[in-house]
Amino acid sequence: MSGFTHLDRLLESAPGPGGAVAVLKDGAVVARRTWGWADMERRIPFTPATLFRVCSITKQFTCAVMLDAFPDPAVLDGDLAGHLPTLEGPHPSIRQMAHNQSGLRDYWATAMLCGAPVEGVFGPEDAGALIRRTHSLHFLPGTHSSYCNHNFRLIGDMVAARQNEGLAHLLRRRIFDPAGMTSALVCAETSAMPDGTIGYEGSLDDGWRPAVNRIHWTGDAGIAASLDDMIAWEKFIDAARDDPDSLIARMSAPTAFADGTPAAYGFGLSRMTIHGRTAIGHGGGLRGWRSLRFYAPAERVSVVVLFNHMGDPRALAADLFGAMINAPAPPPHLPVEAGWAGSYLDRANGLVGRVELGADGRLGLWYGQTRETLDAMADGSASGGSTRLRRTDAGIEMHRATENLRVSLDRYEGEAPRDIEGVFHNPEYDARFSCVAEGGALYGAFSGALGQGMMVPLLPVGPDVWRLPMPRALDSAAPGDWTICFGRDAAGMVQQVTIGCWLARNIVFSR
Repeated sequence: MSGFTHLDRLLESAPGPGGAVAVLKDGAVVARRTWGWADMERRIPFTPATLFRVCSITKQFTCAVMLDAFPDPAVLDGDLAGHLPTLEGPHPSIRQMAHNQSGLRDYWATAMLCGAPVEGVFGPEDAGALIRRTHSLHFLPGTHSSYCNHNFRLIGDMVAARQNEGLAHLLRRRIFDPAGMTSALVCAETSAMPDGTIGYEGSLDDGWRPAVNRIHWTGDAGIAASLDDMIAWEKFIDAARDDPDSLIARMSAPTAFADGTPAAYGFGLSRMTIHGRTAIGHGGGLRGWRSLRFYAPAERVSVVVLFNHMGDPRALAADLFGAMINAPAPPPHLPVEAGWAGSYLDRANGLVGRVELGADGRLGLWYGQTRETLDAMADGSASGGSTRLRRTDAGIEMHRATENLRVSLDRYEGEAPRDIEGVFHNPEYDARFSCVAEGGALYGAFSGALGQGMMVPLLPVGPDVWRLPMPRALDSAAPGDWTICFGRDAAGMVQQVTIGCWLARNIVFSR
């Protein structure tokens, strides 16, 4: 246990309201620890049996039950049309959905376009109605990867319908019982947990408060499980390591895009590089909950981290894995050259990218949902995770390997005209975008079938391009910044606006 001094220090400092971690080597538990409180007010301690909302870790279990019931999931391809009755053009295959290559815009993002309140109720009827409105995709299936929660909601629905059995029962019979996950269950209503465990927002400095969730999750993020359940899953994975026909082997087999480029995501599992080693797993998050689990097959090491607060499980998981493999300290960061910082426009996807120089001398990139950290490379580029930036005469060339995406980011700056007020409508989602001036400031808001969203200040980027920040949404993984691009007619009058974020791109609203 001497390699786990970081864990000991973490536990001594009582991080957050509560949490749980496990580390396994060769299928055996090396560390199994819990701390803090499942409910701070009622003083219910966090234990290895405490139920935890694992959120998007659910996706691998949905894919597991699909592959267990249908070894060739292509037999489900024809069922999708009934769930997407208005989709024009090519439909994605079930495999493309399971690999996040469907091209569908994520419904947690498009819900905000329809006016969903941040902590509003979002039930199965709302989800079904929103999904059925899908007319278009934001890329051709198989060409790129983009996270889309309802890929997995639809997979779960289709498997359950074909089997004439509820998803919860299918998971219990086909996955949870064989894996020894005795207390795991589908807990679709996120407002409360069956054992009373609370997820928290806030911090030690600002105080903790129970997180409010009123959304309904199923095959995308609906599972609750204890630390002991997750340990059982890791043991189940390791036990099947040498069987090429096992469920786990089929789930974690290499995947590719339509052009043959290797893909990092498949069947609800992501291929990660941690301390230079390959690991396969997934994270999860909802307001008040954060989690991560992965298995490094070459080292036969599993790490599970569960928080009932909004801390970062990835940093702790990486430290625990590093201790297991005696990973050397990372080399010092190279100094970042001047001139990177600024705003850039990805014209192909209608998204703004912002680059900033952090206090640690590393680059911060805002393009997707959250800030990405990039280090300077010896060849003058900057790299972090699967993203690499190279400077060009016009701006930046960006390669996002996990998305099979290469785009040009043109430096974008200048005065943003303020004659952009108006109400604009998108027929696909029957959504409205209102741009209003109040007291000299410009604000934007969405409204539609799900309600009337709050007015948010618009931030100028350059001529007819603005940002609308959305750090909070129905799902804790909020859209981030919406890019707002105004389009003018020959007379110079604004007639339409194209709105997008990483999860939902190029959505056109007309005056």
